[in-house]
Amino acid sequence: MSDKVGKLTLWGVEVFLAVAEEGSVSAAAKRLGASPSAVSQQISNLETALGSELMNRRERPMTLTQAGRVLRRRAQTILLEAARARSEIAGLDLNHLGHLRLGMVEDFESSVTPLLIAQMADRLTGTRFELETGPSHRLLDRLEHRALDVIVAAEIKDGLDWSESHPLLQDPFVAVVPKGRHEAITALPLIQYTRRHAMGRMLAEHLSEQGMPLTHRFELDSYRAMIAMVAGGSGWTILSSLGVLNAGRYATEIEVIPLPTAPLSRRISLTVRQDGMSEIAQEIEDQLRPLLNTHVVEAVVARYPWLGGYLKLL
Repeated sequence: MSDKVGKLTLWGVEVFLAVAEEGSVSAAAKRLGASPSAVSQQISNLETALGSELMNRRERPMTLTQAGRVLRRRAQTILLEAARARSEIAGLDLNHLGHLRLGMVEDFESSVTPLLIAQMADRLTGTRFELETGPSHRLLDRLEHRALDVIVAAEIKDGLDWSESHPLLQDPFVAVVPKGRHEAITALPLIQYTRRHAMGRMLAEHLSEQGMPLTHRFELDSYRAMIAMVAGGSGWTILSSLGVLNAGRYATEIEVIPLPTAPLSRRISLTVRQDGMSEIAQEIEDQLRPLLNTHVVEAVVARYPWLGGYLKLL
């Protein structure tokens, strides 16, 4: 997007707030999904429009000038009112929703997500869709910072006063071992999901509480790579039942069995900002629930009947 120099725009205010919060142009650009040069240009345009420097650029991290501090106090209000107006207009008629930025947890990337987008596109014919898939913690961060409108992700924090959550699915964790090798849990090393992500930290904490030693030999952030290693006999792993959907061609070379510890599960929810797209949340939930039931719950339980009652809609 390019704006004429001298105009005060919502995008410019959003860019300014990101730089102010991150303390650098590069970090703000990464958060917004824009280039550093585009971010710098927006800040320059904003300074021209307001007739004042907003950033002390020679300081690291960047700090705000007095004018910048004034604008930062007002920026949240500006963006909040814009979000409320957008939400109210969309609530009048969803066909007025011009742009929807949707974040979906990566577990659904090849199953539910494309079906949801196709159905939403048929329903909202005038809407431009922007989809981002990824780990839950990243989607939540982008929702908090207004880079996404709606996310479907695992709940990793309780009591977020800025958010509104709609619980969708209970997703139990399972042990994944090579086909026919239940003894792998004691005979082979554990292939851990990375503790750089919230799910990995939750799993490590649970295993520690259960008195299970962690080898730390393998720590990966890719479901597919973990499942491939299990199929090859290099170890065993723990994933959510949704993670097993990524087994692909390795599905016949692995077995999914209960955890060798107390049960553990996570909750998948649809989350929006309270000041954002509340009106569209119910529409997405109504479209999503039948898809989750057919393509996740029924499909997984058909393959692993013992998960019945553990993997379920909420």
